[in-house]
Amino acid sequence: MKNLFYLICIFLLMSVSSFVYAQTDTISVIKITLTDGSEFVGQIEEERDSLISFRTNAGVSINLNKSLIVETKVIHGTLTGTEFLRNDPNQTRLFFSPTGKTLAEGKGYFSDYMIFFPFVAYGVTDYITLAGGMTLIPGATSQLFYIAPKVRLINKDNLTISTGVLYVQIKEYNVGVTYGVCTYGNQKFAVTGGLGWGFAKGEFSSLPLALLGFELRVSKYVKIISENWIPPETDIIAMMFGIRFFGENLAADFAMVRATTSDWSGFPFIPWVGFAYNF
Repeated sequence: MKNLFYLICIFLLMSVSSFVYAQTDTISVIKITLTDGSEFVGQIEEERDSLISFRTNAGVSINLNKSLIVETKVIHGTLTGTEFLRNDPNQTRLFFSPTGKTLAEGKGYFSDYMIFFPFVAYGVTDYITLAGGMTLIPGATSQLFYIAPKVRLINKDNLTISTGVLYVQIKEYNVGVTYGVCTYGNQKFAVTGGLGWGFAKGEFSSLPLALLGFELRVSKYVKIISENWIPPETDIIAMMFGIRFFGENLAADFAMVRATTSDWSGFPFIPWVGFAYNF
């Protein structure tokens, strides 16, 4: 019953997305930085020998001397009215689990979870992301090695669908999960759902582990995230709920983790911390 109630809450949140989508457009804009550190975001209207005519997202037209410009950069995000929201730099993942999105070709990131679990990912193409890493636990006689390739199958409008594998090995032992995951949404609100089949010693589980998550942007640089795993044939849900702070290249996560049971009462929640730097 608790599982059913929780799932209903998540799908009610999904319905909010139809309202959010109607008010946003995904665009690419130009960010111009001047020698004094001033920044302008908008579109170039006209470029002459020494001047650039520039129109900001607020609709203000200005002429900028090229000699004062130190950087011109294309950035991607969502426009809501006159407010431009930069893309979350870590949108290929929730706290830990993947979303349906992949890295753009030539883009990558370095991330670290709970200090001892570093992770590196790179976009080989727009459709293929390769990732992996190893634990760095002081004093451990053996470390975990893990790889996590992901392939994007569909990318249409607000929907992306991918498939991938998480493979983990320590000494001669190996386990993993092969999965399919889809994300529907934009930079304001997105819902992710997936199914994963665990494997060990060459054998796959007959029933999948389910993933449900959502991302809700509450300001330019803050997002609320929920990530939940639902094992088969049990009333247990592993819940993660927390917040992401992000800028142009860096995202930092803080969440609380708890497994629900039929006699759930009181604490403890386990804290979760992580960050990702995109390059």
